[in-house]
Amino acid sequence: MSTRKLKPDPLPEGAIEKILEAGRWAMSGANAQPWEYIVVTDPAVKQALFKVYREEMDEYNFWMEQMRLPELRHPAFHVTGEPEEQLRKLKARPGWADAPALIVVLGDGRRQWATVMGGHTFGRHQSHLTDALANTCMLMHLAAASMGLGTQWVTIHIEEGFKRVLDVPDVMNLYLIIPVGYPDVSAKEGVRRLLSDIVHHNRYERQKHMSNRQIIEYIYDLRGKTMPKYIKAPGAEGDINR
Repeated sequence: MSTRKLKPDPLPEGAIEKILEAGRWAMSGANAQPWEYIVVTDPAVKQALFKVYREEMDEYNFWMEQMRLPELRHPAFHVTGEPEEQLRKLKARPGWADAPALIVVLGDGRRQWATVMGGHTFGRHQSHLTDALANTCMLMHLAAASMGLGTQWVTIHIEEGFKRVLDVPDVMNLYLIIPVGYPDVSAKEGVRRLLSDIVHHNRYERQKHMSNRQIIEYIYDLRGKTMPKYIKAPGAEGDINR
């Protein structure tokens, strides 16, 4: 689960190295290991990255979400007043720049050439690359949690501004930013589907298959369960985990 509020307190000595070592052992197609990491601890660089996120990512996500029915919007971008004012408040929220360390996860798509089907992704955009990067990121999240640390999964849709700040070569993908720190919020139980709904035995159990309408109804229900955690008080302690 993402921890949306982290303390600025220093991390234990060697913690980041242990997290990176866990990520280094992730699975990848043909053992291509396409990942590289940038560890950011310089406050000025963290703030520069966060500024890009607020000015580009937040605005992009916010207006994209306003195109959906209110009940189906992501809770973090739910509008209760004038959209422009809501966006201003969203950008003014404290965020992950105060975390003591950020791990920026990069991917080198050229390493896909090592895979058997490197030239054929069957329509899955850079499938071997994204699969591998997700694997390394998840292992790092789990490693941090094992040490009592919190992390956040900061998805990057628009890479260019972040790459300029970090001087990342054009050929590299900037996949994810992982803020790491001690949680500054009490953990809450997450909303997850029942195991009985998602596990099939021997064959796909067609009675569990959901129609498009049922999927929409599921999202309505999901938003109803998660919305209060977000809109209770944006930026406050009750609105951190998902």
